[in-house]
Amino acid sequence: MSDKAPWITYRPELKVLDCTIRDGGLVNGHRFTDAFVGAVYRACVEAGIDYMEIGYKNSKRIFPTEKYGPWRHCDEADLTRVVGDHSFEKTGLKLAAMADAGKSDWETQLVPAAESPLDMIRVAFYAHQVSEAVDMIQHANGLGYETTANLMAVSGITETEIDTVLDAIAPTPAGTMVIVDSFGYLYREQVDRLYRKYSEALAGTGKEIGIHAHNNLQLAFANTIEAIILGCNRVDSTLFGFGRGAGNCHTELLLGFLRNPKFNLRPVIEVIQNYVLPLRKEIEWGPSIPYNITGQMNQHPRAAIEWREGPTPDDFVAFYDKIVAEV
Repeated sequence: MSDKAPWITYRPELKVLDCTIRDGGLVNGHRFTDAFVGAVYRACVEAGIDYMEIGYKNSKRIFPTEKYGPWRHCDEADLTRVVGDHSFEKTGLKLAAMADAGKSDWETQLVPAAESPLDMIRVAFYAHQVSEAVDMIQHANGLGYETTANLMAVSGITETEIDTVLDAIAPTPAGTMVIVDSFGYLYREQVDRLYRKYSEALAGTGKEIGIHAHNNLQLAFANTIEAIILGCNRVDSTLFGFGRGAGNCHTELLLGFLRNPKFNLRPVIEVIQNYVLPLRKEIEWGPSIPYNITGQMNQHPRAAIEWREGPTPDDFVAFYDKIVAEV
């Protein structure tokens, strides 16, 4: 392949983060085998992906180990058992974990970055948790980690709330502020507006803008492309769209679109074929009518998830009537 890609989408500064284990783990309680996590890790390395989000750094009090797998907590012993003597210098891949405000014992759970395979902590929070998020970002940065600020459920809050969050995040050392479409509700015009709002508020801070899109309206890939066109340099995706509910932007589609000659698609296709697709026999994810309905209604997909796990999962009309009656 030529070193000079012919398409406008080739931008060397654009970084891809695969969050298959973290987001996909919401489907199965993060109870992945070491073989599965190791296969995804090796595929990310071989594919030239920039970041892999390997799970959460969340509390064992809130997410007990008898119910949740190790990738809900990402203890260093579990990380090392799977990724070995990992380093960015050896692999070209940086490892990330997400810490939720209100759900993470971040003051005691995080060890110095020099003692962990992790390179980045992604701080996820709702608008009302921004004060804690700022403290979390400062703390993780002080321990030597790269950090991001992930404002969740942005489609469900007011302009004033968004402005307040951006004002609070601007002076922090977070390297990226992520547009998170938690409910898979956004259209292109809303992505445009949010990108411009984030960019203007964070101008001069050196922060990148990121996008994390959910696929309830089957627009995750399209909205990610739109964000890239606008100037987003940090983009999230998962293998075969694996994620809670309707899932996410597909890593294999995104890498193909970007035309960056450093990316190698074959390892991604291989791990999808050998590890991700077999999961479809055990668990469900991806676009479907119930998730489309919650997306249209700008609601969390939990109602659709519960319906799909109930006694009449394919009674879409009954689900629609239920949701409409509750609005």
